[in-house]
Formats: sequence, C-alpha cells, structure tokens
Amino acid sequence: MPIRHAIVHLIDKKPDGSPAVLHARDSELAESQAIDNLLADLNDSYNAKPNKVWGFFHPESGAHPFSGWLGQYLDGGLGFVAFSRQAVEHLQKLMEESNLSTGGHVLIAHYQQGMTDYLAIALLHHSEGVTVTDSLDVAPAKHLDLGQLHLAARINLSEWRNNQTSRQYISLIKGKGGKKVSEYFRDFLGCQEGVDAPSETRTLLKAFSDFVESEDLAEEQAREKTEVLVDYASSQARRGEPMALAELSELMDEEHPRAFFEHIRNQDYGLAPEIPADKRTLNQFRRFTGRAEGLSISFESHLLGSKIEYDEEHDTLIIRQLPTQLKDQLKRRKD
Repeated sequence: MPIRHAIVHLIDKKPDGSPAVLHARDSELAESQAIDNLLADLNDSYNAKPNKVWGFFHPESGAHPFSGWLGQYLDGGLGFVAFSRQAVEHLQKLMEESNLSTGGHVLIAHYQQGMTDYLAIALLHHSEGVTVTDSLDVAPAKHLDLGQLHLAARINLSEWRNNQTSRQYISLIKGKGGKKVSEYFRDFLGCQEGVDAPSETRTLLKAFSDFVESEDLAEEQAREKTEVLVDYASSQARRGEPMALAELSELMDEEHPRAFFEHIRNQDYGLAPEIPADKRTLNQFRRFTGRAEGLSISFESHLLGSKIEYDEEHDTLIIRQLPTQLKDQLKRRKD
C-alpha cells in the first residue's frame, strides 16, 4: 500500500464549549514503518465498521469547498501540506459550530491500493493505558484507539476523476450517536448520499432469491450459490470494496458465468454494475434447511417473520405465498 503523502494535524476542542484550537503540522510525515502500520490498521478498522454512507460530492461552492481544494491538489496547483491545512481549518470551523463534537488528531493520507488511488481522512482519539519502561517501571501511556473510530471517510480518487456518473466514490462512517453527530463531518466533505447500501444489498438478495426460484435449483446447488454470494460479499466488505455483479455471477457458475448477471439485467432490478455490501443485511441472509421422512424444507432466514412463521409451542411452520410450481402440483393432486 504505497503512501504518496500523509500528515497529521491536531484540533484541540474540549466538550466544555471552549474554542477549538488548531495545532497544524507544517510538513508531511516521513516514510516509516509506523505510518505504514497505522494506515493498514486504520483501513482494517474502517472496513470492519458496519454502517457507512456511500455518496458523491456536492457541486463545489462556498458551502462545500473541499472538492475544489482536492481537485487543485490532484492537478498540481496546490501542495499536499497546503491542501491539508485548508481542509483542516475548514473542519475546525465546522467543528466549532457543532456543540456535539470534540477534537482529536486529524490524519489525512493519499495512498495507492492496487491500481486505485484513495484519500483517507480520519479523526483519531487516544486511550489511556500503561506500559513497562526500559527501567522496568510501570508508567502511564497513551495509544491510538482505532476501535473507537467514529468520524472517518475514504474517497476513491480514481473513480471520482475517471467516472463522472459514479454516485458512490465516497464512503464515510455513520456517527455512533446518530445523524447529528456526523452531520458536520459530512458537510466538511460536501458529501451527499448517492447509494443506500442496505437497500441495494436487499435488492441483490431479492434478485438472487428470484434467480434460485426461476432456475429451479436443487437444494444443494442453492445452498452452494448462497454461500458463494455471502462469502464474496463479506470479503468485499472486509476489503472496503464494492461488489461487482459480473464477477459475482462468474463465481456462482463457471459453466454459465453470465447467468445471474443476465438475470439481474433482464429483470431490471435497477442495480448498478457495482454496489456496496451492507454487512448487517448480509448477516441476516442465511438458509434454514431440514429433511426427514420424505419432507424437505429450505428457506432463507430473512423470510422468517414475514412469509414464514414458526410456532414453537405447536411445532408448526406457517408458509404464506407458496411458490407457483408447488401450488400447481398441489392443485393437480387435488383434481
């Protein structure tokens, strides 16, 4: 993960309402194993966060100047340090106006992962701990607590610059305390929501359920394809990358690599070729399966409580909206 530029500034703002004070660094961080490790750990923590907003920049304006400064930097008209200083001063101003926010160290890093350039911005906080010194004394020590990462964003610079129609090149963590806590941070970036990750993921899972039904897949095949989908989506979420529907389709069936992708296109589910994965929605998508004495039942877990109800006391399942093929067989049997 080559780091092109990185810097840390400090916004000292207490929750007591006192004015925020900016302590700005005047030079980039030198290359070191420490900054490499910090960025790698930051990415791991960021990717693990389940709730994110995916969006794109508002048009540049006085209210939303960040994208203009970023463009100047990428075009060579503004140095990285100067860009970061303008950005952090703007963040300080918005933070000052927010009665809900506290300060912290602001990390801004431009780095490359694979063939893609990213800009990461994160507000970092410390936790108190202890350490054993060289003289074997026990002493208090501070350390960066990346597990408490609540305000952070990542911008896919390559997609922003090369795909003018994209609406999901920015991702940022939703504030733990609700929308108001992170509102000023979203305003700082000038980001508007472009893709609803939970909704997009639910639509993909609906498309998959329809595909399984339309293909009349055997239970074992359906279970295998479900595992492929969940594993792929979870892997992409861990890496902080969107799901590519064509790639997912290929993984599902090597003999017919376009089958699922064409199903999505032909049925017009409204999905983009790449969509973000929502981990919470994925975790709900599992299959319940049981077989005994000539009876075989299998259904996806998200149907429980809607189309399917389980009565534990009477040991029964209530199934609504039976599959058409099953209804036809039952009708023929009755006739």
